Amino acid sequence: MTLTLIHTTDVHKATFDALRDRIAPGKKLRHVVRPQWLSQAQGGVDARLQAEIDGAVGRADGPVICTCTTIGPAAEAAGAIRVDQPMMQAAARTGGPILLAYCLDSTWEPSLSLLDRALQAEGEPQKVHPLKLTQYWPLYEAGEVEAFTAVIAGEIRQAAAALNDLGAVVLAQVSMAGAAPLLGDPGAPVLSSPELALRAGLNAKR
Repeated sequence: MTLTLIHTTDVHKATFDALRDRIAPGKKLRHVVRPQWLSQAQGGVDARLQAEIDGAVGRADGPVICTCTTIGPAAEAAGAIRVDQPMMQAAARTGGPILLAYCLDSTWEPSLSLLDRALQAEGEPQKVHPLKLTQYWPLYEAGEVEAFTAVIAGEIRQAAAALNDLGAVVLAQVSMAGAAPLLGDPGAPVLSSPELALRAGLNAKR
């Protein structure tokens, strides 16, 4: 069975291929890139876009991971694994307040909803501290990835230092994962989605 990954940006292909090479050498990944879906979903996923997502998931021969947080709920409804789901489950198990950093307005609601769901499943409601970093998203869109990861890492370190007894720091989007190694020790586990999601997809049956 092939593991299919649905992206809304081409750059994530290299991220997941590198992870595959490290944790599951030889495993075949099939990448489906649909950049237009992210722009189409900014006002919500309409019936036409949902049908396209349903079709992409339904045609896959094996498990599917959707790496876009914005269209994650629609992909989950179609039968895909949301890239942030294993991460949110891990965050909920830490048993403390959570700093949830995000860089795109359209990801906030689906991220928070998924985290709330994970917290409810654990029976451990916790305070969620949002950290909005949308002002830096144009750097990522312009391909200035190093500058993007450096600046959001600085903001996250500062926010984490101002909070007490954090259970976890959560990087809501795949595009933010590069900031994790730059954070040092913020006093709580730093969770990003790519590796946790890939491991879940590799273990999934369909």
